[in-house]
Amino acid sequence: MKFTATQIAGILEGEVEGNPQIAVHKLSKIEEGEKGSLTFLANPKYTSYIYSTKASITIVNKDFVPEQSITTTLIKVDDAYKSFSKLLEYYNQVKNNKVGIENPCYISETAKYGEEFYLGAFAYLGNNVNIGNNVKVYPNAYIGDNVTIGNNVIVFAGAKVYSETIIGNNCVIHGGAIIGADGFGFTPNANGEYSKVPQTGNVIIEDNVDIGAGTTIDRATLGSTILRKGVKLDNQIQIAHNVEIGEHTAIAAQTGVAGSTKIGKNCLIGGQVGIVGHITIGDRVRIQAQSGIGRNVKDDEVLQGSPALNYGDFNKSYVHFKNLPKLANQISNIEKKVEGEQNK
Repeated sequence: MKFTATQIAGILEGEVEGNPQIAVHKLSKIEEGEKGSLTFLANPKYTSYIYSTKASITIVNKDFVPEQSITTTLIKVDDAYKSFSKLLEYYNQVKNNKVGIENPCYISETAKYGEEFYLGAFAYLGNNVNIGNNVKVYPNAYIGDNVTIGNNVIVFAGAKVYSETIIGNNCVIHGGAIIGADGFGFTPNANGEYSKVPQTGNVIIEDNVDIGAGTTIDRATLGSTILRKGVKLDNQIQIAHNVEIGEHTAIAAQTGVAGSTKIGKNCLIGGQVGIVGHITIGDRVRIQAQSGIGRNVKDDEVLQGSPALNYGDFNKSYVHFKNLPKLANQISNIEKKVEGEQNK
C-alpha cells in the first residue's frame, strides 16, 4: 500500500512542507529511514537525525523549525507521537480489512455472522455461533458451539475459542490464545488418584479487551471467568477458572492468576507475577515483576518481592540484604573480639 504526503496529512489533519505528492509504502525509525519510508520526530534527543534521514516523509510537531537543510518532506501536526500512533492504527485497519470466506473452512448451518465478515482458510465455526459485524477470523482459528462474538473483533490465526464463550465488541485475540479450556479442577480419592471435576461454566470477555498470543483463559467450574471492559493481557498469561479481572487492568507476560481470585480496576501487574487463588486484589494496585502475591491486597498498594512486600519496604530491606556478607563479617569479627576479651 502506498500513501502520498497529501493523503497522510489529510488523515492526520496536518500541513505538508515539501513535496505533497511524494509517496511512502513502509515505516521506519528516523535513524534508519530509507527512501519510500515514513517516520516521525517526537523526542528532541533524535532531532539530529532529521538532517540525515533518508525517509521520504517525517511527521513533526508544528513548532519544529529546521536549522539545517533537509531532504525529507515534513508533515506538521499538533503532536507528532500521537499522530504517528493514529497512523499506525489506521494502517492496521486497512491491512486487516479482509472480507469474504476462504476455502476450505467449516461453517455450521446454524452459525450466523454479520456484514464485512472474514473467515480464513481451515477455520471452524461451530453450532449456534453468533457473530456480529466487521469480525475477522483468521486461518486455522476455532470458534466452538454457542459462542457469541460482538462487532469489530479480530481473532488471529490459530486462536481457539471454546464453547459458550461470550466476547464483546472491539476485542483482539492474538494467535495461539485459548479461551474457555477447562479449569484445573480435580479431586483426590483415598487411593491418591484424581477425579476430574466437570467445568460447566464459561468465559465472558467484555468490550475493548486485548488478549496476547499464547495466553490461556480457563472456563469457570460454575458461573463465569470474567474479563471486564478495557482489560489488556500480554502474551503467555494464565488466567484460571472463576477469576475476575476489573476494568482497564493491564497484565504483562508470563503472569499466572490462580482460581477464583478477583482483581480490581486499573491495576498494573508486571511480568512473571504469581497470584494465588481465592484472594481479592483492590483497585489501582501496582505489582512489580516477579512478585508472588499470597494475600488480599488493598486499593492503591504497590508491591514487590516474593512473598510480596510494600514496594518501599522491599527496597529498604534489599539495601540490607545485599550487604548481608559484609554485615556477617562484621558480626563475626565482633564475636571474635568479644571471645578474645573473655579469654584474657
